[in-house]
Amino acid sequence: MAATRKALQSLLSIVSRSSRRGYGSVAEGSSSSSSSSNHLIDLEYEYSAHNYHPVPVVFSQAKGSTIWDPEGKKYLDFLSAYSAVNQGHCHPKIMKAFQEQAERLTLSSRAFYNDRFPVFTEHLTSMFGYEMVLPMNTGAEGVETALKLARKWGYEKKKIPKDEVIIPPEGYLKAVRDLCSKYNILMIADEIQSGLARTGKMLACDWEKVRPDVVILGKALGGGVIPVSAVLADKDVMLCIRPGEHGSTFGGNPLASAVAIASLDVIQEEKLAERSAHLGQELLRQLLRVQERFPNYIKEVRGRGLFTAVEFNSRTLFPVSAYDICLKMKERGVLAKPTHDTIVRLTPPLCISLDELQEGSKALGDVLELDLANMQKAKPKDSPTTATICDRCGRNLYDYSDKDL
Repeated sequence: MAATRKALQSLLSIVSRSSRRGYGSVAEGSSSSSSSSNHLIDLEYEYSAHNYHPVPVVFSQAKGSTIWDPEGKKYLDFLSAYSAVNQGHCHPKIMKAFQEQAERLTLSSRAFYNDRFPVFTEHLTSMFGYEMVLPMNTGAEGVETALKLARKWGYEKKKIPKDEVIIPPEGYLKAVRDLCSKYNILMIADEIQSGLARTGKMLACDWEKVRPDVVILGKALGGGVIPVSAVLADKDVMLCIRPGEHGSTFGGNPLASAVAIASLDVIQEEKLAERSAHLGQELLRQLLRVQERFPNYIKEVRGRGLFTAVEFNSRTLFPVSAYDICLKMKERGVLAKPTHDTIVRLTPPLCISLDELQEGSKALGDVLELDLANMQKAKPKDSPTTATICDRCGRNLYDYSDKDL
């Protein structure tokens, strides 16, 4: 490995000493003696998986087909990030759209509608002559989606877990860690939703002081601005992947890296893990008080940090669903989302105030006290729950009796 690093540094040194003008030359006013490229290559070699064998040039700025490194040297790009920048680097029209949208709204999630995605779907489907589109973030996700579609089409059914936001019983994660260590099995923790301060710790596994072999991060790593994900592991695991065996064109891109650094800094500087732990206890207290008022309707309140859920008794709530409850909460100015028919998940931003938390729990209590009885009377007893019905075609999304699907 040391030899490889020396070879990379040697190649970079040769490029740096080039006396050619124009492309590959040092821009006026830049310092050719700067070691920032070497330093950055060393950092990446030490802390990043060796799944690529990059040309020893550090991109610092780009425009059109031109690249500049930290020392100001200019190059022509003949790779286009594996065709990810067919339009050219930092195309003014694309950057203008990015900047304007970034100042208006960066994320709604698909739990709600936004004013750009519908336009995108119509634009894309009409351009290529297909009826519908399912959006993802990376090419790898696109392949995974196509495989899932093929399996759904072939098998005609899927299995849906009935429970969400389940808190592992005390000692469970420790027992999993011990079993994995005993039988030489990698323990992989999916912390995409539960990580990055959501549960009151940086990782949910930290509650039991468990260190998985592999940790998956995403969602909040992008700060709600752009998609960013990461997989963490030690070298004895990560270095099993060699150049060419796995990769991502957009993985580690500078925009994502800058946003992720800022996102992590905010979590630490604003002590969001500690804040989530404190506010989560307060939210649980508020929700438990609502449960005490309506024990026949609320089966369980559970959560850790601001990762909380209210599970309803389906028998006493019938024919109303958790989705119906969320619609009524929306009328009272609080946005929540159901998990299947009986669970409402409550996972507000970690910057929420105590007063705003109180508004949320009050809205839930008011729906149960003031609206539920009328909702039960108004909804037909034999109607499918709203959460299972497609808004556009009216099909029961979880009915697999139709063999033509």
